[in-house]
Amino acid sequence: MHVPSNETDRLTLLKFKQAIESDRQSVLSSWNDSVNMCNWVGITCSLRHQRVTALELPQRNLHGFISPYIANLTFLRYITLSNNSFLGEIPPDIGRLFRLRVLDLSNNTLGGIIPVSLVMNCTNLEIIDISRNKLTGKLPKEIGFLVKLAGLYAKANNLTGDIPPTIGNLSSLETFKVFENNLVGHIPDDVGRLKRLLLFNIAVNGLSGTIPTSFYNISSIREISMADNNQLRGTLPDNIGITLPNLQILGLGTNEFSGSIPASLCNASKLQIISVPENNFEGRVPTKFGNLQDLWWLDISFNNLGSNSSNDLDFIRTLRNCSKLEILVFNHNHLGGVLPNSIANLSTQLNFLLLGSNQVSGNINGAIFENLINLIQLGMEKNLFTGIIPTSFGKFPNMQWISIHRNKLSGQIPSSLGNLTKLAQLTLGNNNLQGTIPSSLGNCQRLQYLDISENKLSGAIPHQVLSLSSLSQVLILRKNSFNGTLPVEVGDLKNLNAMDLSENNLSGKIPPAIGECQTLEHLYLQGNSFQGILPSSLASLKSLLGLDLSRNKLSGQIPKDLEKITTFLYLNLSYNYLEGEVPKNGVFGNASAISLIGNAKLCGGVSTLKLPTCPIKVSKQGKKNNFKMVTAIVSGAISFLVLATFVVVCWRRKSIKSTSAFSIIESLPKISYRRLYEATEGFSPSNLIGSGGFGSVYKGVLDQGQSVAVKVFNHRQIGASKSFITECNVLRNIRHRNLVKILTCCSSTDYSQNEFKALVFEFMTNGSLEKWLHPDTVSENQSRNLSLIERLNVAIDVASALHYLHDQCETTILHCDIKPSNVLLDNDMVAHLGDFGLARLLLTTNNSSQTQSSTVGMMGTIGYVCPGKKSQLFHGLILYFLII
Repeated sequence: MHVPSNETDRLTLLKFKQAIESDRQSVLSSWNDSVNMCNWVGITCSLRHQRVTALELPQRNLHGFISPYIANLTFLRYITLSNNSFLGEIPPDIGRLFRLRVLDLSNNTLGGIIPVSLVMNCTNLEIIDISRNKLTGKLPKEIGFLVKLAGLYAKANNLTGDIPPTIGNLSSLETFKVFENNLVGHIPDDVGRLKRLLLFNIAVNGLSGTIPTSFYNISSIREISMADNNQLRGTLPDNIGITLPNLQILGLGTNEFSGSIPASLCNASKLQIISVPENNFEGRVPTKFGNLQDLWWLDISFNNLGSNSSNDLDFIRTLRNCSKLEILVFNHNHLGGVLPNSIANLSTQLNFLLLGSNQVSGNINGAIFENLINLIQLGMEKNLFTGIIPTSFGKFPNMQWISIHRNKLSGQIPSSLGNLTKLAQLTLGNNNLQGTIPSSLGNCQRLQYLDISENKLSGAIPHQVLSLSSLSQVLILRKNSFNGTLPVEVGDLKNLNAMDLSENNLSGKIPPAIGECQTLEHLYLQGNSFQGILPSSLASLKSLLGLDLSRNKLSGQIPKDLEKITTFLYLNLSYNYLEGEVPKNGVFGNASAISLIGNAKLCGGVSTLKLPTCPIKVSKQGKKNNFKMVTAIVSGAISFLVLATFVVVCWRRKSIKSTSAFSIIESLPKISYRRLYEATEGFSPSNLIGSGGFGSVYKGVLDQGQSVAVKVFNHRQIGASKSFITECNVLRNIRHRNLVKILTCCSSTDYSQNEFKALVFEFMTNGSLEKWLHPDTVSENQSRNLSLIERLNVAIDVASALHYLHDQCETTILHCDIKPSNVLLDNDMVAHLGDFGLARLLLTTNNSSQTQSSTVGMMGTIGYVCPGKKSQLFHGLILYFLII
């Protein structure tokens, strides 16, 4: 029988070397015949037999496999191959190394299962460290044979299954760290038998159930880490701090623990870390944490602690004795009251103070923060704070993160914040801050995230802020009153991910320099007054996911190069003055991803956009021939229409009886501002039909399902109120099949207590005559045109309406603004005359030859203003438009 010798060991090590594919540091260059094996790098031999007892090659940048021949090193006690790039599996033959005490294969890329032979046969093992590999399978139940095992480290693998109950046999076990795996099931009761246990870390798994009662009797334990299992539940025993007197770390975050935080924890005087966020703990926060003089981390956030009462923050007072405290986090609870002055007595070592999302109120007393000179993060967001932001907040030399958004703060943004040269994030949004953005913020050269949205700030956006090339996450200034132009320095934001300047009063052109923001994914400029063309440099934003330029005054064509941005998920260019052909490729090919409404002169695009076809380019000679032909047709047609209209009107004049006038508005049910607000979805731009000199018209649906047109008068426009009164006076006394029917009116105030006046009409489904006669472009193949009979009917309908207004009303009414856009067509293509805001009433005096005029002034649309009664009846322009 062959007896292993040191020659066997030498040959085995050479076999091990052969399995190494890469040795960049030439560590194994000494492994050759010219050097004694026991002097090879990483090798230790026994003095008596010169046999290999240790193979230790940590952090040697070795790449390859662990040779199964390693099992021939029968005297081997220590294997340390950590922090290399070994791959493949742990060879099962390793189970023959019955003398093995330490096996450290951590931080490699080993896969496969934990060999059963290892845990069954290597019973002298004291340490197994297989952390940070890619091991799969279960923890073998045979692990219970390792009665000498003091430490099992298997963190950050892909282990599955449960924790075997046989773990209770590991009577020498002190450390059990299997966090960051996929273990499931319950914590076995047998864990309570591990009387020498010091560190127990099973965090970031899928374990569930409760912690066994016996576990709380392991008085030796120092660390309990069970965070991020999501399903552990139950309550903590009232005497936990008494039965676990040596506890230093308690980590139970992101589970489903409930009940109160036991006051007895304050008796575990060695506690350094209490981290129990994201559970369901409730009740009062223990007030004797001050007994824990070694405490440096206290995190009780995301629970249900407190009762919105004035004494909820009493626990802060006792923390003055915790001189090592660095982290204090109690945000997302139900804590009320005002900030106690005892904050001034907290440890000067405090780095993190997070108390957001509670019900803390009152002014922020800057003086109580002045001693906290080492603060790095200060979170006070989503509370009820009032008053101003203290100027002393600019005195934290190490501050990197300030969040005070969603409070009730007022006053100005302190210019002293510009002293925070290490500041990376500043969020002050959703307050009542006024004034301007201090240009001193331009000194915050490390600022990455700035949100001061939804305040009452005004003035220009400082170019110093837009010059902060460090801004790499977001710049959010939306819903303020910033004015002026967008500075060209915006192009310096080359690393910015998202920019939101929407809902302000910015004007001027969008600077082409914005194309320099190469990493932008979201750009929102809607709700401003930007003018001019869309800069072609927008196409340089190759990472853009969302772009919203709606509700501005932009004009010109859509740059065709925008279709080359392949990352687009959302594009909104609605309600501008854009014109010309819409591209068809890229995002423009997905009608659900873009919005172009409110741009009357756009054409083309994909068919699903339902835009009119773009006009055909006609040669100059063709235009001359067309003009001659149209002129001839128009001349004859006008003559025919004038004659036909005159005959029909004369016939109708004899047959139509005078309609007695009566008050319509007074007999209609009243309608409130609220109902109109709901009917138009808050006067949404998507429901806007059109706008004019005195207001806008919205489509709405009343609660009974009736479609209506709501004409809202602009109370800021001079003459709008008089126009409303005039239209009411006219419409309340007239009714005719060819006049737009008024349903009701509203004279009230809106939700901001501003004057609100509106008229509600029947909704005309076929729109205005203007859009039938003059679509935005002359289409090559118009899908629907007015026939000659329909045009004749429209002319007759308009003439009938005017005949009624002039000759059949008790008081003669002159419309004063007859034009195709004021002639509306219902579902049956019947014409209705509307918009009486400029009408005049002719009041007959005692002398029948004299009249008096009641009017809002000599107003109207140029080219349509009537000189008198007769000119309205046979208005040449209307007839002309009907035939061309």
